[in-house]
Amino acid sequence: MFIDTHAHLFYPNFKDDLNDVLNRAKEEGIDNILIPATDIATSKEVIGLTGKYDFIYGAVGVHPHDSENWDKSWINELKELAAHNKIKAIGEIGLDYYYDFSPIEKQKEAFRDQIELAIELNLPIVVHTRESDDDIYEIIKSYKDTNLKAQFHCFSGDKEKAKRLLDRGHYISFTGNITFKKADELREVVKYIPLNKLMIETDSPFLTPVPHRGKRNEPAYVKLVGEQIAEIHNISLEDVGRVTSYNAFKFFGIGEIPKVSYTYQLNGNLYVNITNRCNADCYFCEREDEAVLKGYNLSMKKSEEPGAEKYIQEIGDPKNYNEIIFCGYGEPTIRWEVVKKISKYVKENGGVTRLNTDGHGNVINKKDITPEMKGIIDTVSVSLNSADPEQYSQIMGIDKKMFFEMKDFVEKVKQFVKNVVLTIVTVDNIDIEKARKFTEDELGVTFRERPYFE
Repeated sequence: MFIDTHAHLFYPNFKDDLNDVLNRAKEEGIDNILIPATDIATSKEVIGLTGKYDFIYGAVGVHPHDSENWDKSWINELKELAAHNKIKAIGEIGLDYYYDFSPIEKQKEAFRDQIELAIELNLPIVVHTRESDDDIYEIIKSYKDTNLKAQFHCFSGDKEKAKRLLDRGHYISFTGNITFKKADELREVVKYIPLNKLMIETDSPFLTPVPHRGKRNEPAYVKLVGEQIAEIHNISLEDVGRVTSYNAFKFFGIGEIPKVSYTYQLNGNLYVNITNRCNADCYFCEREDEAVLKGYNLSMKKSEEPGAEKYIQEIGDPKNYNEIIFCGYGEPTIRWEVVKKISKYVKENGGVTRLNTDGHGNVINKKDITPEMKGIIDTVSVSLNSADPEQYSQIMGIDKKMFFEMKDFVEKVKQFVKNVVLTIVTVDNIDIEKARKFTEDELGVTFRERPYFE
C-alpha cells in the first residue's frame, strides 16, 4: 500500500534488528523501500541490502556533507555502482549551507557532476537542500532542457519555493516533520502540493513522526506520514497510499502500474470509467498518455470495456455515494446503451446520476439521445472549452461545426434534464467572461470553471 522513498537503513542503529524493522514495515503495509546512499562506501552497502531483500531498492551518490574531498574520478565509480539493476536513482545529493561540513564550491561541483551523471544514465535524482534553496533552484533550472527529474526529499520550504519546483515538473516528498506540533506552516505547504507530485518517506533514522518522536525512526512509520497527508488533503489513507505509490512507480520505477479501474471513488462520488475512446482530442487531455488519475488506472482498450453488469456489480448500493458519475478519459456517450442500463439501475435503487460529456452524443449515435435521458440522468455536465468556435475547434482537435452540434445538444437536453452545466478548463487564452455569458445568457444553463493541473 505504501512506498517509503527515503530510509537510510545502513545506519549503525539498524545493525542489530534490521529484520525486525523490515517485518514491522511489512505488517504496516509498506510494500517497498528505497535506500539512498550518502557516499561511495554507503553506496556499496545499499547495493548489498538491495541484493538481500527483494522489496528494497537503492540510490547511489555523495551527500553534500561528504563532498569536502569530491573528486571527479568518483563519477566513474558511481557510474559502475549505478549499473546494478536495483539502483533507481542518483542520491542523496544536493547542497547544505546549515552545516560547514563541506565548502560550498565543492558541494556545487559534486552536485552538478552527479546531476550530469544522472542525465547520462537517464536516472532521477534525490535532492537534499538545507538553507540553500535559491542556489539549488538555479542549478536545477540550468538543466531545464534535459531529461532531469528530481525528488526534493524532506521538503521544508514555503509555497513559492514549492511552486517553482513543481513548475519544472519535479516531485516533492515529506517525512515525519509534517506531524510535529509546530509544523502548521509546513502542513499548509503539504495542502498546496497536488497529489500527482507528492511522495512520502521517513528519512529513517531521523525525523520520527508523532507519537514516536524522540525515538529512532523506521519505515513502518511512513504510514503515520500518510495519515497526516490524508487529514490535510481530506482524503482517505487508502487514497494516499494509492496515489503516492503510483508516483513512486512513475518516478523510480518501483512497484507496478495499478490494474484498470472500471469504477473509482473520489470525494464521496463513484465515477464510472465507461471508455477511453473519444471523438475529440483535447490538447490538455492525457487519454493517449498514461490515463491515470489520482492513482487510478483508467487506461482501457476497446476489447477491455466491460458490459453494464460489471459496473452494476461494482456500484452495489448507489445510495452509498453522493453521485454516480459517468466520467473517464473517453466520451461516455460512445457507449450510450451501456450508460442507459447503468443509469436505470442507479435511479431504480435511489441513486443520483451525472453524465460528463463533450456534448457530441447525438452525432456519435446518429440520433437525438437527449429524450432518453429523462428520468435516468440527473445532471449533464458538458465540456464547453471555449465560446469561440475556432478556438473550440483548435482545443479539441475537431471540426468547428461540432461547436454548433454541442450547442444544439445543450438546447435539447435542458428540456429533459433538470441540471445542465457547461464547464471551462482554465487554460491560457480562454475568454472566461465570454464563456460565462454564452452559457448563462444565451443558453440559460449553469456555468462552472474547472482548474487545469498539468
